[in-house]
Amino acid sequence: MERSAEQHVTTVVVGAGQAGLSTAYHLARRGQDFVILDAHDRVGDNWRSHWDSLRLYSPAMADSLPGMRFPAARSAYPTKDEMADYLEAYREHFDLPVRSGVRVSRVEARGGGYAVTCSDGTVWSCDNVVVATGTFGRTPHVPAFAGELDPSIRQLHSSDYKRPAQLQPGPVLVVGASHSGGDIAYEAGEAGHPVVLSGHIHGEVPFRLEKPAARVAFPVLLFVARHLLTARTPVGGKIRPQIRAHGGPLIRVKKSDLARVGVEMAQARTEGVRDGKPVLADGRVLDVANVVWCTGFRQDFSWIDLPVVDEDGWPLERRGVVESAPGLYFVGLAFQFAFASMLVGGAGRDAAYVVKHLVGRTTSAGATRPERRPARAA
Repeated sequence: MERSAEQHVTTVVVGAGQAGLSTAYHLARRGQDFVILDAHDRVGDNWRSHWDSLRLYSPAMADSLPGMRFPAARSAYPTKDEMADYLEAYREHFDLPVRSGVRVSRVEARGGGYAVTCSDGTVWSCDNVVVATGTFGRTPHVPAFAGELDPSIRQLHSSDYKRPAQLQPGPVLVVGASHSGGDIAYEAGEAGHPVVLSGHIHGEVPFRLEKPAARVAFPVLLFVARHLLTARTPVGGKIRPQIRAHGGPLIRVKKSDLARVGVEMAQARTEGVRDGKPVLADGRVLDVANVVWCTGFRQDFSWIDLPVVDEDGWPLERRGVVESAPGLYFVGLAFQFAFASMLVGGAGRDAAYVVKHLVGRTTSAGATRPERRPARAA
């Protein structure tokens, strides 16, 4: 189907992950006219692209989106493919208007609203834009000195890592000791590679996710994450910038697991290159065959042609509402309102708040356009 050069819709949602689909659910319930634009070929592909063994760190009881329960036992931890299939089924169940394979390349102000330019040449004019591209941004972060490593060393970012078979025989340096770094280091060590895990470990969850104790602890932790660790509470306000700036603790894999498979936990950061080999902050030079960069993603909102990003790279928003740009919203940011914002099941509350504000703004502005059904997917 050939698309026209410019189309109009009341609201454009950018991204069809859990944040975008939750937003779409609430927009549809309120009879809003909207379209969801997503760069992936299928809904859920962002989850499908993770490493093979990844399972969610939250049980199914905390993984449902608004209006549709996750189809698993409450205490089960879904695989990344089960999560992807759930998102795809969610879109189909609610008949949400997703246009896949369309990357948004620019958002700019135009005539009291916005113009959204896409990779397929389509330009959408709209009154509102909801950016739901997620916590981790679009661009994998790898330090500049990575290019100085010897070409014989195989380098992978965690977003490219799928399984140990991708690694060359020999030692592995995993850079970044948050939960993803811990998981990948453990898997490489279990596969027989000598592994060094570089970076400060920010603690670990003090119980095993699959043990009975977790079934008791998790509802309590979920309550704390939803109601006590919020932007409104003193403790939440204190830890919010720390969570956004640093990696999280070890969750499924523990220090004892890493030690059991022979992973060396080096607290020193990887800070440079000497003679083509990585160098730690303590001056140690590592002779490795592989480097896996578990160094996260760089927040990149340069495609939003508006001054709405702070010096730290995060949007200037309050609970997803950008006060300096009426009609521009964010959903799916880390600790957007609460610690629970980072959980799959936390997206629904943030989306509901944003949609309530969006609809209220439209109503108070005295919009006179006739009500239209959401734009159907092509």
